[in-house]
Amino acid sequence: MNHSRPQLVLSLLFSVFWLISLEAVGQQRPNIVLIYADDLGYGDVSCYGATQIRTPNIDRIAREGLRFTNAHASSSTCTPSRYTLLTGSYAWRKSGTGIAPGDAALLIPTNRTTLPGILQKAGYKTGVVGKWHLGLGPQGGPDWNGDIKPGPLEIGFTYSYLLPATGDRVPCVYVENHRVVGLDPNDPIQVSYTTPIGSDPTGKAHPERLKMTYSHGHDQTIVNGVSRIGYMSGGKTARWVDETMADVLVGKVTQFIEDSKTGPFFVYFSTHDIHVPRMPNPRFAGKSGMGPRGDVILQLDWCVGEVLKTLDRLGLSQNTLVIVSSDNGPVVDDGYKDQAVEKLGSHTPAGPLRGGKYSAFDAGTRVPFILRWPGQVKPGVSDALVSQVDLLASFAALTGQTLSKTDARDSFNSLATFLGKSKKNRNYVIEHALNGTLSIIQNDWKYIEAHAGPAHMQEVNIETGYAPNAQLYNLKTNLGETVNLANQQPERTSQLADLLKAVRETEGYTNEP
Repeated sequence: MNHSRPQLVLSLLFSVFWLISLEAVGQQRPNIVLIYADDLGYGDVSCYGATQIRTPNIDRIAREGLRFTNAHASSSTCTPSRYTLLTGSYAWRKSGTGIAPGDAALLIPTNRTTLPGILQKAGYKTGVVGKWHLGLGPQGGPDWNGDIKPGPLEIGFTYSYLLPATGDRVPCVYVENHRVVGLDPNDPIQVSYTTPIGSDPTGKAHPERLKMTYSHGHDQTIVNGVSRIGYMSGGKTARWVDETMADVLVGKVTQFIEDSKTGPFFVYFSTHDIHVPRMPNPRFAGKSGMGPRGDVILQLDWCVGEVLKTLDRLGLSQNTLVIVSSDNGPVVDDGYKDQAVEKLGSHTPAGPLRGGKYSAFDAGTRVPFILRWPGQVKPGVSDALVSQVDLLASFAALTGQTLSKTDARDSFNSLATFLGKSKKNRNYVIEHALNGTLSIIQNDWKYIEAHAGPAHMQEVNIETGYAPNAQLYNLKTNLGETVNLANQQPERTSQLADLLKAVRETEGYTNEP
């Protein structure tokens, strides 16, 4: 290509300016707040098109920041998305990273480079509050009555306050750092995911004791009037109350921010909402008109607002990067009769997308993703193709660190795109579904590999996207993935199949032109 000398000079000056700008950003070391919702769908918040419910605090972040329309979690279920987020490596590369039982051992090796680890290395105080679901303790599972480690503190966090797994799984207790909160040593905790233990009633045997009935599964030990997955006995004084959970968690987040206000700090606020069981605080119960699922969306938005108020009050908003996203797409009936289906009305949790949680279709992994950093990120909307797997490498770049060739090899530096300085697409995005089906998106095209499995999950009423033959969709012209073009475009189908194979077989495969 031929360029005039002035053009070359301008190009060089722009490149130098851009590098200096990035270096200046890195030297600022902003505080980072990552609010990671649970099962929040692309269409569940008003800034993404919801009209039956309003989410003013999340909308505020979108108004003051950058809202992404083509951002993806790495999996359509929780544990693998969280593993990928924190390690920068796709969970499907490591066995045992499916939906973890509540008594699983720690899934992330303590010698791995992690997202909190690289920030801790850069001088950050690092905290995690909320749902964990990545296992705790050594092989064989944790000792709930003693020191519970290894856990978050062994992989880069300086503080942790956790739900060990999920709200619908035992043990129903909080774990702060290495210990169960409020545990009476004379009432030790026992947990089993195989056989009943103790004398606690179960939902299956005593449905009359339930204040929320299960629809499928979730019929084992009753805690706070709700039957869960798994059996638990003991720990009566330590058991949580679902209706106060949002208040407890947001209180721990705001206290961590208060204690870390001299900065820099990183807090991973992994909310329980809007996962089942949906048991909103009385302040929100009945307020949405959509049943408990709608009410806990309001509760989630309140939590976001409390974090924003804290940043404002402490004068930290200007130098704090806030991200709001979700671990996977939406599900309406996920095991409890909570009127979510009956009161859904015209609300569409997945927006214009097909599928949902557990699915290979795009509603499984295309999620809300909003980033605000006043003065550094220009407000607006980005249609750039991005993935949560890249947060690790991007935060490393943000803090002036260089990753080795063996660190987080699926994570690429997308900092310029995340900050809105570039609209460059990730070269490809990998999506992972519940049964192991992988998909790949490149530019406007999505390929879903052939994989056995039911086309529809009856229990949750979600189309899975699993099919015996390959699927190819043009997401620009057919966002709803209704027209399979695999037979009409065999060459493109083959190219994407080959790219997916190369990524699967080679960690860190870039395929950059």
